[in-house]
Amino acid sequence: MDEQLTLFGEPEYNIVIGADEAGRGPLAGPVCAAAVVLPSDFPKELLADSKKLSEKKRLQAEPVIKEKAIAWAVAWATPKEIDEINILWASMLAMKRAYLLVSKQLNNKGIKADVLLVDGNKTPDVDIPCQAIVKGDSKVFEIMAASILAKNARDRFMVCAAKRWPVYGFEKHKGYPCSSHKAALYKYGPCPIHRMTFRY
Repeated sequence: MDEQLTLFGEPEYNIVIGADEAGRGPLAGPVCAAAVVLPSDFPKELLADSKKLSEKKRLQAEPVIKEKAIAWAVAWATPKEIDEINILWASMLAMKRAYLLVSKQLNNKGIKADVLLVDGNKTPDVDIPCQAIVKGDSKVFEIMAASILAKNARDRFMVCAAKRWPVYGFEKHKGYPCSSHKAALYKYGPCPIHRMTFRY
């Protein structure tokens, strides 16, 4: 990877793993994280913070990321884990799992990552230098790519969940709090993928 990345006066990095999560705010479903290593010639015009991209553009970017990335992975933390350790640390756990999967892919290729860059202000417990970047999903291309993969994967999970528990409308709101979701919760009670420690 020829292009080097310099962040805020920090050392230059050749191999950057970017990680982000999706699903911290919902009342139901897992939290999903992704980790990505991009080549220097990746078409970066496809990337942006996943929250600012339309679903169509996210879905268009996903196969390109998966095809061209040096390594990528998606990982999860379950609603049960969220209830046990809280959503922050469950998010860190999912990111660590995604990082470990990508690290294994890199090791198999004889590549060593220099740094893990994550969106936000907390870092997971990993075995390489790790830096949290506030609004990193709008600053670092690898984090943007991870954001897109995590968002798309979680959305697909919730659409599948809607088929099993159709009364909640998961296919529409993806488990986030909204009036229709809360009304269904009051009427039917929680289902097995609801987060029991969240306020409804």
